[in-house]
Amino acid sequence: MLRDAWRRFCRNRAGLLGLLAIAALLIVAVLAPALASRDPFRISSQAFLSPGGGAFLGTDNLGRDVWSGVLYGARVSLAVGCFAALTSTLIGIMVGGVAGFYGGKLDAILMRGTELFQTIPQFFLALVIIALAGPGLGKVILVIGILGWPLTARLVRAQFLSLKAREFVEAARALGVGDPRMIVRVILPNALPPVIVTASLEIAHAILLEAGLSFFGLGDPNFMSWGMMLNNAQGFLRRAWWMSVFPGTGIFIAVLGFNLFGDALNDALNPRLRQRT
Repeated sequence: MLRDAWRRFCRNRAGLLGLLAIAALLIVAVLAPALASRDPFRISSQAFLSPGGGAFLGTDNLGRDVWSGVLYGARVSLAVGCFAALTSTLIGIMVGGVAGFYGGKLDAILMRGTELFQTIPQFFLALVIIALAGPGLGKVILVIGILGWPLTARLVRAQFLSLKAREFVEAARALGVGDPRMIVRVILPNALPPVIVTASLEIAHAILLEAGLSFFGLGDPNFMSWGMMLNNAQGFLRRAWWMSVFPGTGIFIAVLGFNLFGDALNDALNPRLRQRT
C-alpha cells in the first residue's frame, strides 16, 4: 500500500517540487550553525550593505547579517510549524474520535464547541493571547496548536462515523474489543490518511501565523525569525529592499512547499483522487 502511494505521489511533479522545497528547508535549518557566516543577532558597523557587497544577502540597519537571519529563521518557522501542527492534530484526533465514536449528546456538545472555535478569527485571538501571556516560542507553538484543531476534529469525526459501521469494526466488537482499544487500534489507523494530509497543510498555516505574530512584535525576541526580520524591514523598504525580500521569500517557499506536498499527498493516499498516467 505504501509503495503504491509513493508511486502515485512520484507522478505528481508539483508534489515532488514541494517535497524538494521542504527537504531543502530542513537541511538549511539543521545546518544553520555551519552555513551561517555569523550570529544572526551580532551587530556591526557595516549597516545596509547590499547583497554581495561584503555580505552574501546584505546586512540590515544594525549591521546584522541577513543570510544568517534567514538560515536561523528557517529553524524557528519549521519548529513552530511542525510542533503546532502536531499539537492541533492530537487535539483534533481526541475530540473528533470521541465525538464520532460515541455520538449522541457528547457528539453534539463537542461539535458545538468545535464550531465555536471555528467562528473566532484565529490570528486576532492569537494576538490577544500572546499579548496577555507574553512572548515565548513555547507559548506561540501552544497557542497556534490549540487554535488549529477544529478542522482536524471535524475530519476525524466524519471518518469515525463512516468507519464504525464497517464489517471489521463489527467483527472486533464481537470479539470483545473494548472502546479504548477499538478507537486507537482498530478505527484510528484507517482514519489517518486524510488526517496526515491535513496535518501537512496545518504546518503551512502555522508558519504563516507565527510570521504574522512575529511581524507584530509578539514572537520570541530570543530567536531570529522571518516575521521578526520583516518587522524590522518595514521602515527601510526603499533603502534596503533585501531586508524584506529574502525572509519573505523564505516564508513563500515554506508555505508553497507544504501546500504542494499536502495536495500531492492527498492524491496519493485517496484512491478516488489518484491520477492515472
